[in-house]
Amino acid sequence: MDPVATDPTYGLSSQQVRERIAAGEVNTLPPRSGRSTWQIIRDNVFTRINALLGVLFALVMVTGSWMNGAFGLLIIANSIIGIIQELRAKHTLDSLAVVGEAHPTVRREGREQAVERDDVVLGDILVIKPGEQIVVDGVVSEADYLEIDESLLTGESDPIPKEPGDEIMSGSFVSSGTGTYRATKVGADAYAAQLTAAAAKFSLVHSELQSGINRILQVITWILIPVGIVTIIGQIRVGENDWRAIILAVAAALVPMIPEGLVLITSTAFALGVIRLGYRKCLVNELPAIEGLARVDVVCADKTGTLTENAMAFGRLEVLGTYDEEEARMVLRQLAAADSAPNSSMLAIIDGVGQAEHTWDVAELQPFTSAKKWSGVSFHEQGHWVLGAPDVLVDAESAAGVRAGEIASTGLRVLLLGRASATVTDDAAPGRVDPVALVILEQRVRADAADTLEYFRSQGVDVKIISGDNAESVGAVTRSLGVDAGEPVDARTLTEANFSETVNDSQVFGRVTPQQKRSMVSALQQAGHTVAMTGDGVNDVLALKDADLGVAMGSGTAATRSVAKIVLLDDRFATLPHVVGEGRRVLGNIERVANLFLTKTIYSSILAVLVLLFSLPFPFQPIHVTITGWFTIGIPAFLLSLPPNNEKARSGFVQRVLRLGVPAGAVVAAASFVTYLLVRVPEGTETQATQASTAALLALIISATWVLATVARPYEWWKMLLILLPLLGYGIIFTANFTQRIFILDSSNTHMMLTGMVIGLIGAALIEGLWWMLGAITCERKPLWKPRAEREAEAAQRRIERAARKAEEGTNES
Repeated sequence: MDPVATDPTYGLSSQQVRERIAAGEVNTLPPRSGRSTWQIIRDNVFTRINALLGVLFALVMVTGSWMNGAFGLLIIANSIIGIIQELRAKHTLDSLAVVGEAHPTVRREGREQAVERDDVVLGDILVIKPGEQIVVDGVVSEADYLEIDESLLTGESDPIPKEPGDEIMSGSFVSSGTGTYRATKVGADAYAAQLTAAAAKFSLVHSELQSGINRILQVITWILIPVGIVTIIGQIRVGENDWRAIILAVAAALVPMIPEGLVLITSTAFALGVIRLGYRKCLVNELPAIEGLARVDVVCADKTGTLTENAMAFGRLEVLGTYDEEEARMVLRQLAAADSAPNSSMLAIIDGVGQAEHTWDVAELQPFTSAKKWSGVSFHEQGHWVLGAPDVLVDAESAAGVRAGEIASTGLRVLLLGRASATVTDDAAPGRVDPVALVILEQRVRADAADTLEYFRSQGVDVKIISGDNAESVGAVTRSLGVDAGEPVDARTLTEANFSETVNDSQVFGRVTPQQKRSMVSALQQAGHTVAMTGDGVNDVLALKDADLGVAMGSGTAATRSVAKIVLLDDRFATLPHVVGEGRRVLGNIERVANLFLTKTIYSSILAVLVLLFSLPFPFQPIHVTITGWFTIGIPAFLLSLPPNNEKARSGFVQRVLRLGVPAGAVVAAASFVTYLLVRVPEGTETQATQASTAALLALIISATWVLATVARPYEWWKMLLILLPLLGYGIIFTANFTQRIFILDSSNTHMMLTGMVIGLIGAALIEGLWWMLGAITCERKPLWKPRAEREAEAAQRRIERAARKAEEGTNES
């Protein structure tokens, strides 16, 4: 059967669905997590770093010096760790995406059922209501005041009315009304298939941090070639004729130049960020969003769903004028019966007033939209009735308007039920409104809202409450949380002249339209802010899309979840501090460890050049630089990438890393080389050469360890252990006969060792001075010990967790 001829009230039969699946006419989309298991394995094994190390490892193995090839274990370790972490992240994303993605409703054999997005077939009849995204291209078959917003595709912000026979495109979403449509293009053929497929894509691109690391790696790759050539020339010039010794010298010079752990730690930190947030029911749709988290300095949040619970409860009715309460309740029941897609307010009203036994005949219907802030129904015999914001439907100075304002100022939500003079779909609607009753809804403030706002305040993140509700009501809720946010602003009073200034200076806004939300995000961005926008409704889609970081609630509409970079599946605003903290942890810690790896690259390069200029044999064996990398860089760097880091992210990653790494690397190289010059015995024995190398290595380790000591600041007890334990380990390696034989060391020459120690300490002092000087020049010096503000921020996070647990326990008990 031709899918165009499908009966929309019946839909496809089970047989037709099976036939279309067999024919491949199904909405097959790319994997939720973007990369397959094979791609993850391939991308972690066949890397530039592994290729460089692999070539050097093969050359060292040819010499027969197996111990000097210990660095080859890094190839295996890097690949295994990277694969495991990314597979864990993939599993987390896949499992969360199943929960967070849209489940379209299809009509088959006359029954409606929710299916996976990938199970939609050509010719299916899909049922849609406000906030739902169009998942495949199609043709409208039924429409009940249906309006489609195509702004995500066309940029046109005004919703477009749709009638049966009109085409609709995937990627658009329902602004108001209800209806059905027939799928005419599915899978890759759909207009915006990639938009919906990107809802949970595991991506490693478009990251300032990773772009900076890639630039560093590209430069290092090009430096390796001339340094290798220089080392070969230098060894030949000093009369080294043994090709094995030349290969070992080249490997010893080049291996430490390769920042083998930097890429691993970066990808691992991102993957662990995904996993950690996954434990908190937070779905990261795009991996670089974790980096964006760290840069956020303004969070725009709605009142409902963030400061208050999503669900509302019916409070009471206050009748106005000559109307009685039972008449108002009867009208509310009829309005609810006419609403095919009730929102949270209408659901609360239904719970409070019940359902109509007999329904009135509907002539015209106007669904609720955030732009109008009211809905209405024109009945054939009972007239025109509207329900919405009191300050929109009646004069704020009227008796009904004044009373509504008084109630709203206490933090309650107030709606006005009124009889309108015009047909609700008329251009002049609602016309003059005769107030009938005030509908008062109660909103419960989230238990963790106050601590969440306090956390953001302590971290220098500005929170702006942007709501469609009455401004006084929003202000009252904010004040109840102990937040002094100044006077709330009614967004209807904003003009083009004062819009940007008011948005940047004020904290609480009410009666905000969807277009104003979008403009507010733009105004904040133009002022230099990095903006996170939270939302759950169809009115939030455009602002979420334009924000630097869109955060959707899991119970929100499919459209908001599809455009957001992060989805809070448990709807908890209190998760956001952990989200921001995770971003800061990743960015701050990676920058910290990048200093270590770049320092190693710099001092290795300088050593190779100095050896050539002074016509000396290269002082180290590959095993020497391997153990140096283990304790002064590799293990400490991995551990430093894990703890919390509340430091606010800044741009200029590469410049800051170079600022410390280059001069610190030069100091380490100078300390090691000067020691080697002073203690080396020309034409000495092999034993004397080993002793000189050991002394030079000691100077290198002492000064390189002090780079670690500065990078690890501010100190905590475990960081002190991180610095002291490697020194203890080196003490064993340098003094025990067994380890000296394994690592080709000889510390028996006391004079040489004292020389190396003194020069190493001088190098450490110079690095300490460099750290203080850079801090004074840039005004970015970190404190020696963890500051009180950071401890308070961590305490605030713990309070939020306790409040969230109590709220969850209360919910479970109820």
